[in-house]
Amino acid sequence: MAEDDTEHPPTAPPPKNGPAQDGPPTDAPAGATGHRRRRCRRRWLTATACAGAFLLVATGALLWVAYRKLDGNIRTDSATDRLLAELEAERPARTAGAQGAENLLLIGSDDRSGANGAYGGEAGGQRSDTTILLHLAADRKRATAVSVPRDVMVAVPACEQPDGARSKPALMQFNQAFQTGGPACSIRTVEQLSGIRIDHYVILDFSGFKAMVDAIGGVEVCVPQPIHDKDAMLDLPAGRRSLHGEQALGYVRARESLGDGSDTQRMGRQQQFLASLVRKVQSQGVLLNPAKLWPVLDAATSSVQADGGLSSLGALYDLTRDLRGIPSADVALLTAPRRPYRYDSDRDEFVQPQTGQLFAALRDDQPVAVRPPGVTASPGPVQGAEPSPGTAAGPEAGTGTEPEAEVAAADASPTTDASPTFEGRTADVEACVAP
Repeated sequence: MAEDDTEHPPTAPPPKNGPAQDGPPTDAPAGATGHRRRRCRRRWLTATACAGAFLLVATGALLWVAYRKLDGNIRTDSATDRLLAELEAERPARTAGAQGAENLLLIGSDDRSGANGAYGGEAGGQRSDTTILLHLAADRKRATAVSVPRDVMVAVPACEQPDGARSKPALMQFNQAFQTGGPACSIRTVEQLSGIRIDHYVILDFSGFKAMVDAIGGVEVCVPQPIHDKDAMLDLPAGRRSLHGEQALGYVRARESLGDGSDTQRMGRQQQFLASLVRKVQSQGVLLNPAKLWPVLDAATSSVQADGGLSSLGALYDLTRDLRGIPSADVALLTAPRRPYRYDSDRDEFVQPQTGQLFAALRDDQPVAVRPPGVTASPGPVQGAEPSPGTAAGPEAGTGTEPEAEVAAADASPTTDASPTFEGRTADVEACVAP
């Protein structure tokens, strides 16, 4: 074969570092390698950002679902809101010295329908087994909870009944106002006898109470002596005890088998229980632990019926935040001064002028001083003669019988400008330390 004498261009020498490789050569400029690293970093950051965004969206969606669930648990009592709106002209106005303060009526219903039927009694009828007027000071630095005796004789105004008929004004036990005209009648009765504007109300029945106590893991009380009460489904040894749902309900309901069997002592136990509950809810073990806080919120929102202004999770959260910020030493719990009713020792009547002084202090957002039960205090000086608005029977109340007239006169006793110290307790007092 003849040689090819065609001229060819010289062949390029192989690279010093061996044969060609995919990607830039190792001796490529430093900028190329940096560019590749930046591109990889951008890809990693993009993936991380996408994952983070997904987690945020998913978390937000879960929180929204949870919020909607809790918010939807709360039952709004639109009927009571309507009745109170129709009677706005008859309701007291807030005093100039109490702007920013809030007054809530907490009603424990003894409704025996549904799940509450296990506690006996007649289904369909209900009374206010427990009623507490809770006053939150305008600066949210103190709170006062006043128990209204269920058996105290009061002037109940005309109220719209469940069947739409209108009742007549009458003198009756306070807890019958709820049976007569529901929450609206109880609220109007409290406003009439105290002159205090009720801003919100919450209703809690037996089943709701048990759910609340179980949700926070029980409430500690002090049992001075063994309790065996079949009616209250209560069997407790003496000493410091942590009570859960059924036991807690029996403890706050029991009456005949404990102490002297009076409603006054029962209210004292309820206040002791409420003080322990406040301390428990304010503890970090509940408020700062999501695993514990969720069931509390779920039970709370599922257990209450409230007015339109309070029947949302946001409103209840604001209320809880206000209460959480008040030191337990500045939460006073007491019962409106009462004594046996002169015509029936099984009933009560308010003591004047002390009751008028108490309500006057709350109307003007003034502190209320309390002393432990059994401790004697010097009476407050009587400095004025201003009648306590709402404590008199008023033109609507009663039928003109002699007992009603005398009670009206007693209720109209003059109040004082200086409020005395009332028998009660503060929420910081431990259960087994309180007398």
